[in-house]
Amino acid sequence: MTLVKFNNRTRNTAPYFNNVFDSLFSDALNKNYSINKVPGVNILESEQDYSIELAAPGLEKSDFQINLKKDTLAVWAEKKADDTAAKKNYSRKEFDYLSFARSFVLPETVDAEKISAEYLNGILTITIGKKADVQPESKDIKVS
Repeated sequence: MTLVKFNNRTRNTAPYFNNVFDSLFSDALNKNYSINKVPGVNILESEQDYSIELAAPGLEKSDFQINLKKDTLAVWAEKKADDTAAKKNYSRKEFDYLSFARSFVLPETVDAEKISAEYLNGILTITIGKKADVQPESKDIKVS
């Protein structure tokens, strides 16, 4: 096996002469580029509530819209593209959440009146309270 040293100055002048690792780890593994445009989510459960954390840096509180319809919680954001970002000559741009949508099916134990949202340090946290009087369904089944 022979190692070849790549000259980074020729990458910009000759687009066909790519860095091997750039094409291997980006294009080969991510054929569907829209997958990268959806923020990552953490879902936590405690005895009192559920918590959904969405990583969406670079947005404002006013960019988010959250809607609850029956048992589906929909979260979407849309940000207008500014002219200064359009003038920049990026060779690669990956963290660009101009718009995205996520939806979550909620269990029957949630209380629709106890839903709140907070956007702090690039993370949207949605807290969904649980109903106090709902007992988890469990029963013993006798084998016959």
